[in-house]
Amino acid sequence: MTYDVAVLIGSLRKESLTRQLVVTLQGIAPPGLRLRVVEIGDLPLFNADHEASPPQQVTAFKQSIEKADAVLFATPEYNRSVPGVLKNAIDAGSRPYGKSSWNGKPAAVISVSQGVLSGFGANHHLRQSLVFLNMPVLQQPEAYIAQVQTVLDGKGGFVKPETKTFLQNFLTAFEGWIGKVRA
Repeated sequence: MTYDVAVLIGSLRKESLTRQLVVTLQGIAPPGLRLRVVEIGDLPLFNADHEASPPQQVTAFKQSIEKADAVLFATPEYNRSVPGVLKNAIDAGSRPYGKSSWNGKPAAVISVSQGVLSGFGANHHLRQSLVFLNMPVLQQPEAYIAQVQTVLDGKGGFVKPETKTFLQNFLTAFEGWIGKVRA
């Protein structure tokens, strides 16, 4: 069985390190995971006034999440939390109340930073939201990537083989988690 995993990238910059990491993960994912990036940059700012008649971008986004078997959140850390664009996507997918696209979806979080704290704040703030959204989140292994600019080789690979091995193990654990949650 192959699981369709919606991947949300918390950075809009075309050449962002978070996006580069996701592309690299797509190349090392186990055969049972199809990592599909769901773009969030064109979502309008969440506005509850639009819930009765949501913009087309929100409807398409929610449908894309609903068809996924699981969700992988890849986020940089902005000011010790998640980027606004990622929080906006979470809010858009959760509304209207009672019709959340996230409900029950297995999830995993990978956070990155250019500093040594590895996106710890963003990772844990995001996990708080996912608990409320009823998304069972992979607990172990946790994936915090510090100094991400030194981890990627710029050619779709990793500088150190142990980083590749760690992330392959992370993805394999996520695949197993998806199977447990969906069973």
